[in-house]
Amino acid sequence: MTTNQKSQSILLAGASGVLGRHITHALTEAGHKVTGLGRSRDNGIRADLMDRDALLRAVDGHHFDTVIHAATALRKPPMRDRDMDATDALRTQGTAHLVEAARVAGARRFVAESMVFGYGYGDHGDRPLTEDDPFGPLGRTPQLERHIAGMRTKERLTFESEALEGIALRFGLFYGPGGTDALLPLLRRRQLPMPGDRDRVLPWVELTDAARAVAAAVERGRPGQAYNIADRTPLGFRAHLESVAGTFGLPKPMTVPLWLMRPMSYAHTVMASRLRVSCAKAERELGWTPRYPSSGEGLAAMRSAGR
Repeated sequence: MTTNQKSQSILLAGASGVLGRHITHALTEAGHKVTGLGRSRDNGIRADLMDRDALLRAVDGHHFDTVIHAATALRKPPMRDRDMDATDALRTQGTAHLVEAARVAGARRFVAESMVFGYGYGDHGDRPLTEDDPFGPLGRTPQLERHIAGMRTKERLTFESEALEGIALRFGLFYGPGGTDALLPLLRRRQLPMPGDRDRVLPWVELTDAARAVAAAVERGRPGQAYNIADRTPLGFRAHLESVAGTFGLPKPMTVPLWLMRPMSYAHTVMASRLRVSCAKAERELGWTPRYPSSGEGLAAMRSAGR
């Protein structure tokens, strides 16, 4: 096991996002110094990942031990394929620029936020996928290939960057403080119709658990490796929303047929997928286990904390 548990100076791209705020807290609690990188004023280094020259100027003269790429362009859950366009660009051009910036800043380690959908959208059956399964298969439509190519490229750039110890964390779907909150008024007004799951399930991970995995990867991740990060209870999209509704005393979502979701192309693809992953490698090598083994437990903790 690689260990880098001494206090580190860390540059976090995406620090002002929902996941980024949780990562900042987890790293600070572990004794590291975090500098945010992004376009907003609350970042220590203000720069756009898509503007290579401005980014390199912004980091010039700074030193960081580790750089983390947790930047997306999502302000709300993506519903149509086009809603992923800016995030797909961040995964390709943005990653290439950030890797270059990491080298300019003298970083040794580069940790990238990845996703379980890099294994491909669709029905993967009941066998939990491991990190040894193919990642980044050709998408079955041009739109899905664009999304998968983004994840494929992000990991390739992470692992193949000279002089950087690249690590990728393949997260399940996020929920929890700062993420689930936006669903509550929609459920209250019954504005989230949802198809039945049938036998479809997806991996989920609570946001503070995800942030703890990032801290573990910074300190103990093995260079050149990917890790699945999810809880122990895969759930279908409807089952998860019903859990949210039950936890917060809200009406269950109305049931609609899956085909009715087709105009929301990306959401339809996700809801029609079936995917399980094994996190044994993360438990073994990172020493990470989910504090919340199921979204029911994570949501209950969120409600009790008043978040």
